Amino acid sequence: MKGNAMKKLRQDKIIEIIWNNDITTQEMLKGCLEAENIAVTQATLSRDIKELKLKKEPSADGILRYVKPVKKQTECPPIFRDSVYDVLYAMNTVVIKCQSGMAQAACATLDKMDFPEIVGTVSGDDTIFALTKTESEASAFTRELRELIGKQQESGVRIKE
Repeated sequence: MKGNAMKKLRQDKIIEIIWNNDITTQEMLKGCLEAENIAVTQATLSRDIKELKLKKEPSADGILRYVKPVKKQTECPPIFRDSVYDVLYAMNTVVIKCQSGMAQAACATLDKMDFPEIVGTVSGDDTIFALTKTESEASAFTRELRELIGKQQESGVRIKE
């Protein structure tokens, strides 16, 4: 399996593990991954946690555990959700496809949403370019925007991952 495919598999498994278990430490998470035959170094796991934007929150018994903050579609401003119909990336640039004439309004809304991974944005009539520092940030941001607008990956949809 190639690097990006392995990374996606590993990150998907990390999300599955923290949703189904109270994972309190990186060592515990590393052990769960290894139990699934996914070898990972501590440095790689730390990067995955950062890229996935995992946070620690108290469980029902007060123990801090890893969670993935989930943005609900209702948290997405309607102008953005209704204007955007596709999101993909190339290298560290996220390309956001909008309905004709809506990119400037969607871009202004995106800027107000204050995503920390965005370095800057540029919009035209129907396209927004959002620049991130790294390709991995662009990949994670693309997935996040697709979830935010309620668009799942479909066969035939171009997503560079």
